[in-house]
Amino acid sequence: MKSGKKWNAGASRRFALKGVVEHMFLGQYEHTMDEKGRLTIPARFRESIADGAYITRGFDQNLVVWTAPAFELIYQRINQLSITDPLARQLRRLIFSHADRVEIDRVGRILIPQFLRETLQLDSTLMVVGAGETFEIWSTDRWAEQEAQLQDSESNARQFAALDLPVH
Repeated sequence: MKSGKKWNAGASRRFALKGVVEHMFLGQYEHTMDEKGRLTIPARFRESIADGAYITRGFDQNLVVWTAPAFELIYQRINQLSITDPLARQLRRLIFSHADRVEIDRVGRILIPQFLRETLQLDSTLMVVGAGETFEIWSTDRWAEQEAQLQDSESNARQFAALDLPVH
């Protein structure tokens, strides 16, 4: 039998976690970018970026969209890194020189800046992919490559074992 105190603590953690999960970016969606570079954002993502967001180049030939609070945390963390460290300077350049603030318009679109569209050679059909605190924008070809890698369960087990993900 569970004690009331311990049981209630677990219930409140589950409730708090439910609120976090409800605001996570999950799933994958195929959307079309128009000739002006506007991309419709999935309806379930819009509320989380209603106050604006930041878009930047990702690490995998993709784009990453951060909520403003999440990007501010990244900014603070990167700013804590030593400017004498060449790797830290390179990370600053990668994240901030390829970043821009985006606003969602009244019909649920963001404008992907021209320099990011050109850098990644994006065509009109894109994948919008939830990644927890962020969502990613991929060309359909590059996303298909990622999906193929993610289908290899043996490789996934080897690669991800080192991450030691806790399951409670």
